[in-house]
Amino acid sequence: RDKMEGATRRLTLLNKHLTGSNSITVTDNRTGKTYEIPIENSHIKANEIYKIANNEEGLRIYDPGYMNTICCTSKISYIDGDKGILEYRGYPIEVLAEKSTFLEVAFLLIYGELPTAPQLAKWQSKIIPQAFVHKDIL
Repeated sequence: RDKMEGATRRLTLLNKHLTGSNSITVTDNRTGKTYEIPIENSHIKANEIYKIANNEEGLRIYDPGYMNTICCTSKISYIDGDKGILEYRGYPIEVLAEKSTFLEVAFLLIYGELPTAPQLAKWQSKIIPQAFVHKDIL
């Protein structure tokens, strides 16, 4: 029976390989169990690795210095510290700092694009009245 289950598992894995499944297969050599781990946007989620258990404890990932760890994925910002890159919505931060106002960047972060002149005027008319600072705070 074990040989049959092993053969069936190998055939299933081969079929997934041939059909282009977007995942990796991990076999735990301690237990012989095989795990299918989905790949999303070129990464795998740590909780998928945690599902690989031995004696009721999930497997943990150790990444000293967080050299290969992402904390999140974002459509708003992109950071590559090694290359000194910081972008908001595809715009380099240094370009935004030099050429855009705070309200233009706020609009970009919320709506995904820099405002046109009419959009900026409307945005400012909504935001500026809310920016009042009480005299007791100053």
